[in-house]
Amino acid sequence: MKAKKLLVSFLAIAVFVSLVALASAGQITDNYVVDVENINAYNFNVSVVAGDKIQVEVWFIALVDDTDVTIEANLEGEKVDTKAITNVFDVEQGKAYKKTLYIEVPFELKDQVSDNIYLNIEIDGKDHKTDLPEITLRVQRPSYNAVIKSLVTPNSISAGQTFPVDFVLKNVGYNDLDDMYVEVSVPELGLSQGPVWVGDLVNIEDCSNDCDKEDTVAGRIYLTVPYSVEQGNYDLEFTVYNDDVESTKTKSIFIGKDFSSEVITGTTSQQISVGKDATFSLLLVNPTNNVRVYKIVTESVDGLFTQADATIVAVPAGSSKTVEITVNAEKAGNYNFEVSVFNGEDLLETVTYNVSAEGKTANTTVILTVILAIIFLVLVVVLIVLIGRKPQKTEDFGESYY
Repeated sequence: MKAKKLLVSFLAIAVFVSLVALASAGQITDNYVVDVENINAYNFNVSVVAGDKIQVEVWFIALVDDTDVTIEANLEGEKVDTKAITNVFDVEQGKAYKKTLYIEVPFELKDQVSDNIYLNIEIDGKDHKTDLPEITLRVQRPSYNAVIKSLVTPNSISAGQTFPVDFVLKNVGYNDLDDMYVEVSVPELGLSQGPVWVGDLVNIEDCSNDCDKEDTVAGRIYLTVPYSVEQGNYDLEFTVYNDDVESTKTKSIFIGKDFSSEVITGTTSQQISVGKDATFSLLLVNPTNNVRVYKIVTESVDGLFTQADATIVAVPAGSSKTVEITVNAEKAGNYNFEVSVFNGEDLLETVTYNVSAEGKTANTTVILTVILAIIFLVLVVVLIVLIGRKPQKTEDFGESYY
């Protein structure tokens, strides 16, 4: 008997809980309108464009009071789903509400110019929830759309190098693409190459038996990086365009430098004696694939003689040459002078040298006078010695007769 009472009580509680759950999970609305791109989606078969972000507006009248309400929209394709959700809001019974969402249309039209996709909308509150009827949308390819399917550069790019940029383009639009051009650039460095003509791309419907070659094109374009650029990361921009469409893809590249400078110097400071020469060495490094001609300009400083052993230096590709600068101070003092290295009209580097000259400045006139006086005295002494010497008496033996 007790077991029956317990069973009846348990069933009653279960039924009560179920009723409460059903009540709490009731409809939040039964009066609604959904506009897609300002078109009533339940009255019209709306067409959207693949890859676009579309506007979805949901209008409804609340049947109940509820809190923590959100509206979630899902676009379900064969391979890709996208969704959008509103911020949380509250509703009151009998009041009308409108919420706007923006959701991206997935692009998964591989062999068709159009196909169907399905929009599902859920209005969910803390205690109530409504799933709106599914909406069918027609997805079309963009009228004109050139997609950069692939963009490949070398893993290592060195300053001064000419490197290739390999690309693959595909027409994923509704119409043919005529007279396509490509350009490649590194805007931060002011580098660009192109435009280069790559031909026509047909749309998928006009494809013949060899579609991969007609709606797709692969190519290569070269870009030269000056050696003077700083080492670091840069954005490479690749653009494909014609009169109807333009697409750009950006890729990060790293440009390295084997040498921090084309001008390498050893010691830049020396101590010398007045009137003595000092020599500084300047190494010119040409890491490029072409001959480079450098111009050496030495600064003129009062009291200091400076001269480079060459003012124009041609350095073959991938090699180096040493330039020697000779310095001579006329008097004691501390001197600074500059040597500038140019590649054409471009200043590559300016090196500052320091020379400290010690000792007294010799008076050339006095030295010459002293030397002449010494020579004169030596000559006088030699003359006196010669005059003072007596001739030796010659012995006269006479004649002998036998």
